[in-house]
Amino acid sequence: MTATRTLYPPIEPYAHGHLDTGEGHLVYWERCGTPGGLPVVFLHGGPGGGCSPMQRRMFDPARYDILLFDQRGCGRSTPHASLENNTTWHLVADIERLREMIGVEQWVVFGGSWGSTLALAYAETHPERVKALALRGIFTLRREELLWYYQGGGAWLYPDKWDAFLAPIPEEERGDLMMAYNRRLTGNDPVEREKAAIAWSVWEGSTLTLLPDPNMVKQHEDPTYALAFSRIENHYFVNAGWLAEGQLIRDVDRIRHIPTVIVQGRYDIATPVRTAWDLHKAWPEADFKLIDDAGHALSEPGILSALLDATDRFAEHLG
Repeated sequence: MTATRTLYPPIEPYAHGHLDTGEGHLVYWERCGTPGGLPVVFLHGGPGGGCSPMQRRMFDPARYDILLFDQRGCGRSTPHASLENNTTWHLVADIERLREMIGVEQWVVFGGSWGSTLALAYAETHPERVKALALRGIFTLRREELLWYYQGGGAWLYPDKWDAFLAPIPEEERGDLMMAYNRRLTGNDPVEREKAAIAWSVWEGSTLTLLPDPNMVKQHEDPTYALAFSRIENHYFVNAGWLAEGQLIRDVDRIRHIPTVIVQGRYDIATPVRTAWDLHKAWPEADFKLIDDAGHALSEPGILSALLDATDRFAEHLG
C-alpha cells in the first residue's frame, strides 16, 4: 500500500486584509509562508465554500508565498451571501487584482472542485500569468455534470441522502430541482430560505468522501455557512457559470503548455471522473493521477498525498 502524506504544520498569516472590488464586495485575503517564495494562489470550492486554515498547509511554508482568499459573498468576505456582481468573470477579475496587489508576474494556481473550474477559467483568460496548475476534482459546469448531481444521478448511490435533499421541494416542482431551490434560496421567507440552504448544503457535505465524515456534514449543517454556500452555488449553477457549454475543455489549447497536475478520485460522486477523463483526453500533456480509493474531498488520503507531491515538485522545479 502506498504511503500517504500528511499536511504541513499549521501556520498563521503574515498579512491579511480586504480587497475593495469597487463593485460592492470586500474580498478577504491572507498571505502565509515566506515572503518572496514561490507565489501560489489557492482557489477554494463551492462556489461559496470559503477558505480554512487546513488549506494553508498544502504548501511548504519555507518555499511558498501562499495567498488564499474568500470569494465574493462567502467566508470573511462581505456582504455575506450576496449574489449581486457575483459571477465567474467577476472572480477571474478578482484573482488578477490580487496578483497585481502582491506584485508578481506569474504564480502557481491551485484549485479543487469549483476551484478547478475557476482555475481553468482564469488560466484560459490569463495564460501568461500562470506558472503551473494543480487541479483536483474536475468540474466544468457542463449541463450533464449539473444534472448528475442535482437531478438524480447521485441519488442512485445515496438514495437516503437524496430523500433529505428532495424534502423541501414539493413533488410538482421536482422536474427542475435547481430552479425550485433557486426560488426558495432567493425568496423572502427566511424560514424557508434557511431550510432550503441547509438541505442543499448537507446533500453535498454527505457525499464528498469515500467513507462517511461527520465533521464534513456538521460544517454543512451550520446555517451561516449553508446560506452562503447554497445561495452562491445555486446562483452559479442555474446560470451555468456564465460559460458556454463545454467551454473550459474546448479552450484547453490555450494552456496546454503550462505544467499541470490533475488529481481525481475514482469514486467522486460530486464531480464524477468522466469530466476529469474528458479533460485528460483533451490535454494529454498534463500529469493525470486517478486515485482509486478516493471520493471527492481534498482530505481523502490519496488525493492529499498526490497534491502535496505536486506542490513539492513545483517548488523544487519552479521556485
